[in-house]
Amino acid sequence: MKLFPNCKINIGLRIVRKREDGYHDLETIFYPVYGLHDELEVEPAEEFAFLQDGLVVDCLPTDNLIHKVYKRMQEHFPQIGTVKITFKKNIPFGAGLGGGSSDAAHMAIALNELFSLGLTHEQLAEEVRPLGADCPFFIYNTPCYAEGIGDKLSPITLDLSGLRLVMIKPNCSVSTKEAYAGIVRYPEAEGHIKQALAEGQTLTDMSPLLINDFEQTVFPIHSEIAEIKQRLLSAGALYAAMSGSGSTVFGLFQHNPEGRTDAQLRLLHEEFASMVIFDDTLA
Repeated sequence: MKLFPNCKINIGLRIVRKREDGYHDLETIFYPVYGLHDELEVEPAEEFAFLQDGLVVDCLPTDNLIHKVYKRMQEHFPQIGTVKITFKKNIPFGAGLGGGSSDAAHMAIALNELFSLGLTHEQLAEEVRPLGADCPFFIYNTPCYAEGIGDKLSPITLDLSGLRLVMIKPNCSVSTKEAYAGIVRYPEAEGHIKQALAEGQTLTDMSPLLINDFEQTVFPIHSEIAEIKQRLLSAGALYAAMSGSGSTVFGLFQHNPEGRTDAQLRLLHEEFASMVIFDDTLA
């Protein structure tokens, strides 16, 4: 069974409070991007094997979330047998795109199908929840408004299809710890993203409410990330932001029949040639 674990972008990300358990409550919109994906093949086998290809993953195979999901679900469902896993990493890590979480969720989906576990989306989400706050999102893999630590999901009707998405990952990574260091909580911002969705405005009109609070912490440390965002906006992006805790920055562009935006994007591609990881129209 072959699956293609896709990435996500965050449309706005507000930090609203620090919890007693040390985590932070936040509000965000998760939006799936199917065009940039890893490759995961899982098949029954006599002996366990985990073969990796693509981008070098900076961890042992046993520490990979794919392997952790397999061991966790095997403990819960003894009917899960030995498998051969073939994995190709295409989504950059330390990029705010949720690649590892997507891999974990898709591994759970594969095991559910291969071994006829009959688990619902809700049950699969509970299986992967302990491995990462955004793992449950990739079980549903549809636009969602997220609350809590990012694990309380409400499907939404936001449709960005037809917009051109450009994603640029600079030659640096941002750890989650680094992104949270010195973060300012904005309790007055609670509900802003939900308000933007309720008003049903255009993406441009919604932009003032769709702030990523991590930019306030990350930009002063990594000026190149701030520069990329500004360049995307200068090229005509309707909306540009860092995704998650970084370091990827994305811009959403409308079709420009007069070609001005395309000309500016060509210049952008030349300047950031080694950093553009995705440029396509959203389906």
